[in-house]
Amino acid sequence: MSYFGFLLRFVVIPILLLGALAWWDRRQGRALPESLRGVRPWIPLAAMVGIALLYTTPWDNYLVATKVWWYDPALVTGITLGWVPIEEYTFFVLQPLLSGLWLLWLARRVRARPAMTPRPGLRWGAVAAVGLVWAASAIILIDGWLPGNYLALELVWALPPIALQLAVGADILWHYRRLVAAAIVSATLYLAATDALAIHSGTWTINPERSLGLLIGGVLPVEELLFFFLTNTLLVFGTTLALAQETAGRLAVAQRRWLRAPVSLFK
Repeated sequence: MSYFGFLLRFVVIPILLLGALAWWDRRQGRALPESLRGVRPWIPLAAMVGIALLYTTPWDNYLVATKVWWYDPALVTGITLGWVPIEEYTFFVLQPLLSGLWLLWLARRVRARPAMTPRPGLRWGAVAAVGLVWAASAIILIDGWLPGNYLALELVWALPPIALQLAVGADILWHYRRLVAAAIVSATLYLAATDALAIHSGTWTINPERSLGLLIGGVLPVEELLFFFLTNTLLVFGTTLALAQETAGRLAVAQRRWLRAPVSLFK
């Protein structure tokens, strides 16, 4: 199975179906709940695409350059930017659209939630927990333990932006936890299952020397399941926070404080 064949079957077609469902929901008058109308939905979708391209490109190039994973040259077009085939960059664009449209489809079926009580302790506790995991991952990289290389690279790359999202609104995400969990888990399982098919067909290969050797179903390295969990967490967290009315209010308060801060320094 070629890489573009994989994208067409398992990513492009579902995106088109979700787009059709969004059109149908609009025709039926089904909209997002009021609490999730902080911005127009296309804004976080576009932002997630841009961030995915900018943030993932150097990291993924490093993975291919250091042979953490590789692709079958016969199953790609041969067009590369850096070390990565053009098909991979296409996936950077398509996954945010797939996960984002899926989240929006679920969100349009969410009942109105009661007002949220801010919980700053939850925010900073979540950030501290993520920070500890990041530090442990960094130690694995520094130590050079080869079987933990792919795992540590994933965590060191993904956890800083997740920590930032939690600092902004871990309590907001908890408020919408059923929606958030449903979107992350379902998108992760779907993409991991399709990834297993691609690995089985030889479209790409994970270096067994740089992974733990734990295979799900005898095919899928556990690091690949973690990869889709982390990327979908980033996408769902970011989109949910952008949509939530509570985030807009929180950022407005923070902005006013920052604008007053330089004045107070001179008093």
